[in-house]
Amino acid sequence: MILIGTMNLTRTRERGEFYCPTCGATQSYRLRARRPFLTLYLIPTVPIGAPELFVQCDQCKSSWDETVLQMDQATHQMVQEEKFRDEAIRSAVLMTLVDDDISEPEIQTLLGLSEVLFDRPTDREELGRLCSIARHAGIQANNYVLTVSKRWTMQQRLLALQGMFLAATASEDDVSKKKLATLHSMRDLLELTDKEFEAAIDDALNYDVV
Repeated sequence: MILIGTMNLTRTRERGEFYCPTCGATQSYRLRARRPFLTLYLIPTVPIGAPELFVQCDQCKSSWDETVLQMDQATHQMVQEEKFRDEAIRSAVLMTLVDDDISEPEIQTLLGLSEVLFDRPTDREELGRLCSIARHAGIQANNYVLTVSKRWTMQQRLLALQGMFLAATASEDDVSKKKLATLHSMRDLLELTDKEFEAAIDDALNYDVV
């Protein structure tokens, strides 16, 4: 019986140093090529696809597209900052949707904090799109923040918390227990101490976003 199958072979093509976005520092890397082969009796014989190139950090083992080698530290940090702003706005939007509804004061607050707090102006159309996506996909504030905040710096965590607080309390006379509970849970999700959490909330009161 002829035994035929496939396997991926990975080889290192070159080594060097690059700025690793995961480590946040310059690290050594390997440029690797992964390619599928047809095997005969478990022996690779014929390549059956084009090689897939990727960069692997020797320190954290994260893998990146080879274009990561063309970006310096300043460019990486700028990209990460832009990504954080988008995620922070989404977090604030999700906070307003904890009660499955969004009021006009909350819309005005989201528009204001996107410009004042996050320096990333948005409009009603985009807010509507974000709300629609969140509702359709059933995205919850807690789950979203738990996922995206892992790569946030401490400063970014505090800023995002302030945005969520302002969004949750936009309708001052009608802050539900569910919103307050969700907001309070952010202390543990963002790995903040009681002092850090309370200080961030106090500072948020100084912002005029409406």
